[in-house]
Amino acid sequence: MDIDAWVWWLIGAVGLGIPLVVTAMPELGMLSAGAVAGAVTAGLGGGIVAQVLVFAAVSVALIAVVRPIAARHRSDRPEHRTGVDALRGRQAVVLERVDGSGGRIKLAGEVWSARSLDASQSFEPGQQVDVIEIDGATAVVM
Repeated sequence: MDIDAWVWWLIGAVGLGIPLVVTAMPELGMLSAGAVAGAVTAGLGGGIVAQVLVFAAVSVALIAVVRPIAARHRSDRPEHRTGVDALRGRQAVVLERVDGSGGRIKLAGEVWSARSLDASQSFEPGQQVDVIEIDGATAVVM
């Protein structure tokens, strides 16, 4: 059983594609695309030197062009804070007197237990406060 060269290139492409899925390393996908280009070259009757050169050229070109673009997109993405991190720095309204030992505030439409950052400071109902941090289920405000 004699297998054509283009089949070997496709086997190589699949062989590179499997670790791509497992490890999520995009470079393996670019090498796999280079192997497909080598298979096309073999299918069109190119010799082994041409196949290897096409494989190398396509793989290197993809890595050289796609990686910087992907890195730029990854670094330009705005950071989205979620959960309690998104609550830090927001303003809240005091519902029940807040001091160093406790109180209640309305933060992001929800009622939270709260305490003041400075134990000697207190806030009366209706006052605006800034959330400094979230400590468990308690907002620390000032």
